[in-house]
This record gives sequence, C-alpha cells and structure tokens, in this order.
Amino acid sequence: MAKIKFPATVNVFSKLLLKWNAAQNKREMPWKGEKDSYRIWLSEIILQQTRVEQGLAYYEQFIKTYPTVNRLAKAPDEAVFKLWEGLGYYSRCRNLLFSARYISKELKGRFPDTYDGIKALKGVGPYTAAAIASFAYNLPHAVVDGNVFRVLSRVFGLATPIDSTEGKRLFTNLANELLDKKQPGRYNQAIMDFGAVVCKPAAPLCTGCVFSKHCVAFTENKTNKLPVKEKKISIKNRWFNYLILEKADKGEIAIRQRSGKDIWQGLYEFPLVEAAGELSAEEVIRQGVDNKWFVQNSFELVSVSPLLKQQLSHQLIAGRILYVRISKKGKGDDGWTWIPKKQLKKYAFPRFINQYLQQAGKQGSSF
Repeated sequence: MAKIKFPATVNVFSKLLLKWNAAQNKREMPWKGEKDSYRIWLSEIILQQTRVEQGLAYYEQFIKTYPTVNRLAKAPDEAVFKLWEGLGYYSRCRNLLFSARYISKELKGRFPDTYDGIKALKGVGPYTAAAIASFAYNLPHAVVDGNVFRVLSRVFGLATPIDSTEGKRLFTNLANELLDKKQPGRYNQAIMDFGAVVCKPAAPLCTGCVFSKHCVAFTENKTNKLPVKEKKISIKNRWFNYLILEKADKGEIAIRQRSGKDIWQGLYEFPLVEAAGELSAEEVIRQGVDNKWFVQNSFELVSVSPLLKQQLSHQLIAGRILYVRISKKGKGDDGWTWIPKKQLKKYAFPRFINQYLQQAGKQGSSF
C-alpha cells in the first residue's frame, strides 16, 4: 500500500499537542500514568461505550474487589455481573471474565506484553490493544478512537467518512505517522484528552486552541461538519412486559437467566411477554394465563408500573412491569428459578428492570 501524504501540519502536530499536554492538560483520572497492565486493561474495557464519569466508580470498585487478574479469574460469574450491573453492554463483562481466566490459567497470570498478544484477548480490538501496549509497555502503537477521529478530521480537514473502510485506513495511517515514537503512551493520552476537553463534539474550544492557526476546520468554518459518518444507526423498537410473580404463601419470586445471542445475555429477568406494540395490563395477564404461568382466578394484580424505557445503541426497549401475587404455580414455568424475594439483590438485572426495583425501594416496597 502506498504511503498517504499529508500536509506540512504533520511536522508540527505532535510538538503542539505535547506542548498543550504539558502546560494546559488538567484532566485527571485515577488510571492516568498507570503502568499495571491489568489495571489499564480493566479501565479500557470499562470505558468502551461508557463515559469516564460513569465508569470511574465501577473501575474503583473492581480494583478494590479484584485487585489482580488472578482474583478476577477466580470470581463467580454472578458476582462479577452484579458488580458490572448498570454499565450495560454486558458482552464486555463476559469477555473480561473469559480473558482473565485465560491469562490466569494459560499464561500463568502474566499479562501479554506485545501488541499482538494483547489484541488476541477476547474483547480487545486495535484501539484497546494500542492503548494498553503504549500505556503499560511504551510500545509505539497509535490509538484511534472517537476523540482521535474528531481531532484529526478537523485539524487536517479530512471529510472521508470515519466509519468507512477507506476512512479507517486513512486515519489509522495518519495517527501512526503523527505518533511520537519516543513517548507513545504520553502522546496517546494527550490526544484523547485533547479531544475530550478541547476539540469536543459540540462547542469545541477553538479560541485559543494550540492548533487554531493550522486547523482546516477552524480556518474554513467547517468545525460543525467534521468528522463525517456515512452510516445512520437504525433503531429497532421492542416492547417488553415483565410479570413479577410472587408465590403468596412462600414469598418467592420467579426469575430466569437470559441466554442466547440477544441483549442482556447472562443477566436475570422476570417472566417476559414481548410484543410488537404496547399491550394493556389485561392483555399481558391473559398471555400469562394462556402460557400457564399461573391459574385463572388464583392471582391478584397488585400493581402496574408506569411506562419504562431503556435506550440501547440500536434498540429502544419500552414496556411495563406487572406485580402479580399468585396462590398457585402454573405448569408452564419455562425454566424459572424461584427465589426468596429478599435475595433479589444478589442477582444482576438489566437497567430496564433495575429502574423499577430502585423506585419501588424508594417508595418503601420490600423490593
């Protein structure tokens, strides 16, 4: 592949960026400057699809609970998922556990110390591998994430869509050409911080920016037009209606673990009636009876939640939760586990359900 040539700005980019980093970068995070590869890996996995402000508390709790990769590898799945609860994108948690156990067993607890070795870990792509390799081992691999795409697109005036094959190749080549090979970790952290606090998606701080004299987007008034994406996200709407079934005489609740390739794999839920559109409480109850989850005339509908919603990257989940007290279990249990109501807090549920449980708790309910 022929080497792509870029403007003369390339010659000054790294110097200006590192100058800004030394003099003006005040962004603080507990993992900045960290050299422990396990901690860096953990922080990077948590920050995939997660804002720093949200991920910070999770990172600190994980480090406190599982200070080493071997401790994490030995942890029960349910305990780790419970600790992850609320972060979303639970495939990250499954990959975290899989890789921790691989490192602990197959690599004798030694974290990989090469870019290719790190990238071979489940759930680790080129960006995460480059971040860990440069931060932990000072290896010369450039990170290319959303912040980097935005900074490079604006400074160099690149309108090639960042989500296209051509765009990914173009930006990766440029990022590696700009990388300061002597201090790649410091450079990578600087460009990500710069994109987060200065060259922000909305309302970037262009006035006084160290690149203002060189930035194509600023000088040509294209800041709001860059970077470019060619694909639009298609949102699928789904309606989930959950039934909290409580066996009245024992105070037991029916739950089951989600499996398969659908959302929330590995998390727990209540009996579910999924529909193409909104259902009334009467329709949900009727399906519960038809499915033989409980017997007609042997239940009491205690409450119906307000409309609940959870926005995922490509899906919008909407629906309600019905609390039903039953005197007799049906025969269509569909693999449920009946647990004491007080043990619900031990299980990891999706945020759609947790928002109901938390609100019920605030209102004095036994949930």
